[in-house]
Amino acid sequence: MPRAKFSKFFLGICIFLLGVSANAQCAMCRAALESSGNTVKAEAVNDGIVFLMAIPYIIVAGIGFVVYKMYYKKK
Repeated sequence: MPRAKFSKFFLGICIFLLGVSANAQCAMCRAALESSGNTVKAEAVNDGIVFLMAIPYIIVAGIGFVVYKMYYKKK
């Protein structure tokens, strides 16, 4: 694949993966957290959301690093 096509393809994939803005919590989680005044519970739910969000990014970064190393190892 020529370099210009690869760049356009990569840019298209990046734009596709940006996603749409969304709320971090489902409606039931939000209702449960707003009804009680327990801030520890709210912090625990938010930490869980961040943990679940971070894992796919770490996996994709690892795969990208391996592909990068393989690409430049050929040269």
